[in-house]
Amino acid sequence: MARVLIVEDNRNLAHGLLTNLEFEGHRAEIASDGDAGLQRARSGEHDIVVLDLMLPELDGYRILETLRREGHTVPVLVLTARGDEADKVRGLETGADDYVTKPFALRELLARVAALLRRSAGRASVGLAQAAIRFGDVELDPAIREVRRGGAPVALRPKEYDLLQALARREGRLAERAELLREVWGYHESVLSRTLDTHIGELRRKLEADPSAPRHILTVRKAGYRLAGSDGRTVAGAHGNTDSPSREGP
Repeated sequence: MARVLIVEDNRNLAHGLLTNLEFEGHRAEIASDGDAGLQRARSGEHDIVVLDLMLPELDGYRILETLRREGHTVPVLVLTARGDEADKVRGLETGADDYVTKPFALRELLARVAALLRRSAGRASVGLAQAAIRFGDVELDPAIREVRRGGAPVALRPKEYDLLQALARREGRLAERAELLREVWGYHESVLSRTLDTHIGELRRKLEADPSAPRHILTVRKAGYRLAGSDGRTVAGAHGNTDSPSREGP
């Protein structure tokens, strides 16, 4: 049973979602405006948040931005009538884990909620079992979802962290663009590929000595990205070893 927060000002829609989520075995509650939604989401009592964007008091984008800035990693599924590509990209870049537009199919929405809950639980169990991963002066600790550079914590948004971990798990091997979009965002549509580029740019800005000439978060032209250790060597994983240098493809 999951605890679901529904932040939605349409009373009929909100209560319809609540009824169906409870029928699926979850425990759900409703916040009918942005201020109340943010306050409840901050409590840390929920396993997932279903969030409308157009809300009284405080809109959904500001709720997302605030939660992610404060370090809250609860999965957020945006449910909104705003279906333009720019709105989807902004929502995902702000920290949404999924994006569904109204009108929607109820069975699909419930399936997406279930998928996010499985993904969240899977990341938690895998993270607790993994040892720290190091490259250059950066250390990624999956057990507590923390990244340090030169011993100092680095503030990453949840999707930035998930992307970095997806690269690190491959221990220097290529991660194709479509593969990363599916794994980190659950999407494969090409219109969202610039979301990946934006997040790569932010990781380089926060973790590279010279973001314009990265030594660790490398582009493999026409293919994707890979994570390298010092001097182009592959990443040091649980055993602290590095392999021989590998070169980029054409």
